[in-house]
Amino acid sequence: MDPVSRYVLAVDLGTSGVKVALITVEGRVAGWESEPVALHVVPDGGAEQRPNDWWEGLVAAAGRLLRSRPAAAREVAAVCCSTQGEGTVPVDREGRPLMDAIVWMDMRGAPALARQFRGAVNYSGFSVARIRRWIRLTGGMPSPTGKDPAAHMLLVRDAFPEVYERTYKFLNVLDYLNLRLTGRFVATYDSILTSWLTDNRHPDRIRYHDGLVRDCGIAADKLPEIVKCTEVLGPLTGEAAAALGLPATTPVVAGAIDNTAAAIGSGAVDDFATHLYIGTSSWLATHVPFKKTDIFTGIASVPCAVPGRWLLTALQATAGGNLTFLRDNVLYHRDELLTEERVPDVFKIFDRMAERVPAGSNGVIYTPWIYGERAPVDDRALRAGLYNLSLDTTREDIVRAFLEGVALNTRWLIKPVEKFLGRPVTAINLAGGGGQSAVWSQIFADTLGVEVRQVRDAIQANARGAAWIAAAGLGEIAFSDLPGLVGIEEVFEPQAANRGVYDERFAAFLEIHKRLRGLYRRLNRDAPASSPAPAGDRAAAAVAPTTRDADAGGGP
Repeated sequence: MDPVSRYVLAVDLGTSGVKVALITVEGRVAGWESEPVALHVVPDGGAEQRPNDWWEGLVAAAGRLLRSRPAAAREVAAVCCSTQGEGTVPVDREGRPLMDAIVWMDMRGAPALARQFRGAVNYSGFSVARIRRWIRLTGGMPSPTGKDPAAHMLLVRDAFPEVYERTYKFLNVLDYLNLRLTGRFVATYDSILTSWLTDNRHPDRIRYHDGLVRDCGIAADKLPEIVKCTEVLGPLTGEAAAALGLPATTPVVAGAIDNTAAAIGSGAVDDFATHLYIGTSSWLATHVPFKKTDIFTGIASVPCAVPGRWLLTALQATAGGNLTFLRDNVLYHRDELLTEERVPDVFKIFDRMAERVPAGSNGVIYTPWIYGERAPVDDRALRAGLYNLSLDTTREDIVRAFLEGVALNTRWLIKPVEKFLGRPVTAINLAGGGGQSAVWSQIFADTLGVEVRQVRDAIQANARGAAWIAAAGLGEIAFSDLPGLVGIEEVFEPQAANRGVYDERFAAFLEIHKRLRGLYRRLNRDAPASSPAPAGDRAAAAVAPTTRDADAGGGP
């Protein structure tokens, strides 16, 4: 069969909803549908979702998609998922959830984590000896905030002992969907990462480390089997096949957490090729041939989908989330001043407004630390701000300053990334919801001084990554094919005329941080233990990793 006619049913499950796409093995998006998923905030720092809501959302979106494209539905070669990470679902032997899923924002496990890993000499509440071992073996360590499975499992053990006793396996979000699809209890190389129990020193042989498992406080038999992202788990179960309307012979490939999938979907799979993902939060990521951790900037290379490689992931707390804040809390906040106005597609309007303003936003500077930052500094107290406003400042200036602020923040991050890589970054593939904006792409090129390649179907990078992981698992393509398969919408070169402006703005940006960081710490001393950066999943920070929901929805 002509490979162009073969499709993958690719699933992209974020915190806010699930998208399902039909994507050819060569990466063309034939169509997609989405379904929202509810988030339930519970007392004492808890955040949960119902696993069955994930499944029902997947089935509903897939049903509409496959019914609308019956010819493509007949050519589905595989099903593969990309999901939010850092969720925990305790399931029984029949695969039934024993409670709602504990998702990446949940901090209730922090006290249990501190009790489990405190020692004679501590840093961030953990034994220094344990930290050294975690970093040596895994590349990172549990988040002291309790926002990853290492803490979630201990929360279940201590706060829900009856659930713990009945738990057959603890599964991450990806693992649970794969269980529903195939009946297998497995974790992938990347979904298991933030349980912080694996020896990651060999990229093609990620396995549990006996010492880490022995010390974690969780019974070893409650941990799932670990498989590669490209492993074919088997065919759909009869129940799953009937729910999706696909043949029961349809294979399921293990897939990946969102960071891993986005790196694949961006096409930046060669050594040191870099992509920038702009969703609610943002990250720079690069596949590298070495495992390394920079404890000072919170950057590490960790397991991924590409054989023989690790993925450097350097994340920042909020990117497109700043534009969402501007939309929802300033321009279109629904209060007594605005009760009936219909909110338009403001992201396209923002683009048009920003295009009318020269580089430098007529002197206005925005710092996008809307609720702290992760890298290159880990500082929960930092906050966003607009600087150098005057009576001449327009709304257009402010909108462009928001876009430029995110780009300046990325420039702040790129230097430690280059130091980590041992070489300069000369080109970036831009993906995520923000990658749909041409004006933002040019701002990034000018601010960073590098070529920016706007990836086609940028908002579908996670789903396309899942499709290509499936295609590689089936032997349809090799990962080395992807740079030639990814579609580039447009290439943006740095404009020399703007270099001086952005150099000056960047110097001012750094000075704002230097002068105000102490003030922010005094003002926000009671801030939460970590920024709640809503983006999705896999933390690579070496000392205090956090998680993000990469689902950017329909906008940046």
